Amino acid sequence: MKADRFFHRQSLPAILIFSMLIFNSCTKETTLKEAYAGEFVVGAALNTRTFAGNDTASSELVQKHFNSITSTNDLKWERIHPKPGEYTFERADMFVNYGEEHNMHVVGHVLIWHSQTPSWVFLDENGDTASREVMLERMKDHIETVMTRYRGRIHTWDVVNEALADDGSLRENNWYKAIGDDWVEKAFEFAQGIDPEVSLIYNDYSLANPAKRDGAVRLIQSLQEKGLKVDGIGMQGHYHLDNPSLENLEASIVAFSDLGIEVHITELDVNVLPSPWNYIGANVEMTHELHEELNPYPDSLPAEVQDELAVRYAGFFRIFREHHEHIERVTFWGESDRSSWLNNWPVRGRTNYPLLFDRELQPKPAFDAVMKVAGE
Repeated sequence: MKADRFFHRQSLPAILIFSMLIFNSCTKETTLKEAYAGEFVVGAALNTRTFAGNDTASSELVQKHFNSITSTNDLKWERIHPKPGEYTFERADMFVNYGEEHNMHVVGHVLIWHSQTPSWVFLDENGDTASREVMLERMKDHIETVMTRYRGRIHTWDVVNEALADDGSLRENNWYKAIGDDWVEKAFEFAQGIDPEVSLIYNDYSLANPAKRDGAVRLIQSLQEKGLKVDGIGMQGHYHLDNPSLENLEASIVAFSDLGIEVHITELDVNVLPSPWNYIGANVEMTHELHEELNPYPDSLPAEVQDELAVRYAGFFRIFREHHEHIERVTFWGESDRSSWLNNWPVRGRTNYPLLFDRELQPKPAFDAVMKVAGE
């Protein structure tokens, strides 16, 4: 609910009191989640410090502005299932407990991904690529164990992450090499019967790219044709000031909603720094050394770039509002600039400014722009 402000001015003339109350009612601070209530939930990805109570200021910001949370790392395989037969749920439990305590929509990220998965998962006892049968059993055990633990508590699961190459074909990752081209199908098959209430989605980056969009449409259609439960698609919003075009973004939202599934904007941020190469995706395996020219704003973001960022976010949110009946959730990848992964990817040690709140957790012009769009 909107914050209430009370003024005690009994000694002032009635007309002045009335004027102050009217002014106050027009300037109440509305939060992000309030501004977009009824259209979609607004989420943030949290690192361990925020939900474990080590960063109380960031936690307060999250509680104020967001009604959905995603764990950046603590539900990934390497954290939750580091060794064969060994599950470590402590941090994941804290994350889910935090979401429940604050009545938030809780997102499980991620069940199956080729990255941040221990090497043992893909190997047999001789150090060779494990067989299809072994890999399917490991996949099934992991999905069933993790989903069962959080049944009824996690509301949306990223079942599979980043299975597609930029041209829309299946990425030839370790899951593909061991299992074959039905590995995504098997993941959804294992997931679909465990929690009938949970939303199961496929998550990937660069889905505004026409070739990758078409590949994702083919993938979802193939799963639907096999009768598998696919509730939605996660469009990772790792964007730049000049890419993707708003037209391509909107075209992808329309293409996916035409499949009869939910659209989730899952990892929204806007990179304002120079790219070290001609690449606009989010492949975590690609990194680059730090050079001065790649870190042009180490102290603060110039006003003109702040304005560019604000215009960019306004454009995104106008599209999200236009198609809000098909959009379930918009999640920022971090709650503020100080926690953004873009400070360290693809170049470690940079100072980036990709989110709506700055390093002091104060709203930026981009926040004002997004709030203005909500009132249009």
